[in-house]
Formats: sequence, C-alpha cells, structure tokens
Amino acid sequence: MSDRITLHLSRDEALVLFEFFARFQDTDRFRLTNNAEFVAFSRVSAQLDKALVEPFMPDYNALLEAARQRVAGDYEGDAPGVEK
Repeated sequence: MSDRITLHLSRDEALVLFEFFARFQDTDRFRLTNNAEFVAFSRVSAQLDKALVEPFMPDYNALLEAARQRVAGDYEGDAPGVEK
C-alpha cells in the first residue's frame, strides 16, 4: 500500500476550496481538535495555491462566484453549517 493518495478535483472545486482555505486562515471561527488537522489542512491549501492562477486574475470574484454556482448545482437549501 502506498503512503500517498491522489485526489481529483474539478477546477471549480479547487477554486471553491481555495477560497474556503483562505477564509479559514483569516479567522479563528473554525475549531480544530488536533494540530495534525491544521497541518493537513495547510498542506492541501498550499497545493491549491500552487495549482491555481485564478486568484491572481482581475476578475477573480466573478470566477469564484461562477465556480460556486456550478459546484453547488442543484443542491437545494443550505448545507449544514452554511451561514449567510
């Protein structure tokens, strides 16, 4: 068995997660239960930082909103934990 796994995300999913991770790093509202959660979270975030160019584009907010719409698709209502 390999010590590594590969995750496959759409570009839209990666962009949505990038923004989520950035928001996480800017607030103390999220609660972790172990240092390992922070380390793993940070490593995934860093990989997205390297893979995406959209955050540096002038129309980033529009790209993010379009990606959110595509990812959420036909999901009805608010998911657990969603605050508006």
